[in-house]
Amino acid sequence: MPLGTLNRDPPPFFRQGPSALSKLAVCSALAFFLMVADSRFKVMQPVRVALATALYPAQWLALRPVLLYQSASVYFSSLTAAQSAQDDIAKKHSQQSQRANQVEQLELENSRLRKLLGLRDRLHSPSMAAQVIYDAADPYSRKVIIDKGMADKVGLGSPVLDEAGVLGQVTRVYPLVSEVTLITDRDHAIPVLNTRTGARGVAYGDVSQRADAMELRFMAANADVAAGDLLTTSGVDGVYPPGLPVARVEKVERRVDAVFARIYCVPLALVSATGHVVVLDAVTAQISPRPVPDVPVVVNRRGAVK
Repeated sequence: MPLGTLNRDPPPFFRQGPSALSKLAVCSALAFFLMVADSRFKVMQPVRVALATALYPAQWLALRPVLLYQSASVYFSSLTAAQSAQDDIAKKHSQQSQRANQVEQLELENSRLRKLLGLRDRLHSPSMAAQVIYDAADPYSRKVIIDKGMADKVGLGSPVLDEAGVLGQVTRVYPLVSEVTLITDRDHAIPVLNTRTGARGVAYGDVSQRADAMELRFMAANADVAAGDLLTTSGVDGVYPPGLPVARVEKVERRVDAVFARIYCVPLALVSATGHVVVLDAVTAQISPRPVPDVPVVVNRRGAVK
């Protein structure tokens, strides 16, 4: 092929169009025109709507992981808050249950304290309030410990009462506490008076039949004693003031071959469940000492005074 017939034009790959500056100017002018036209005449609004409609599925798919993460976070946060609230409710329910269980005890204690205050108002002997701390450690005796002692001027032998009647007697006094022997102790005896007949006797603690019982001993088999009789303190022992309720006769057993009747009594005081008591001064402590008799003056024959 002769050389003159060859195409000397550059291939399309190397062809050069408008310059980059021209393209920039044209594109900038077109962009400015579109912005002005869209701002004034909203010419791009249909295009924008069409693009938003076309891209919505892609946006929906792209947002799914984010929404799932947010939902999971909200779920676990709500679960933690619900568990915490449930724990708080359980604690409050437990506290309210404990308070509800204490209501009956507090009402009973309040009722006993009211009766005890009324008893103090009726007593003419000096008295002080005390609280039972615990029972004595000896299982074969019926004794309790109260929170009053020498520092509170508790005297040995002082009577101890609760809201229902005589509870016992102070048998040991320590600096801060005192030991009270209950009337149901087997070694305790208290002079009593039958309010129906006026007969006096002595009631002893008796645990042979059952716990917290008493026995009216040394009463003749034909003595006028019946079940239901009220026994009060007689006041002849110089310890207990007269008229304090002690016990009530529960059962009377009379045997032909026995000289004395078996008389079982139930103490009126709450010997096993009392919490607050009143300590009285013994009757002997309230009696003024016996006056010293005057010694007669005797003059003998010699004029000396004896």
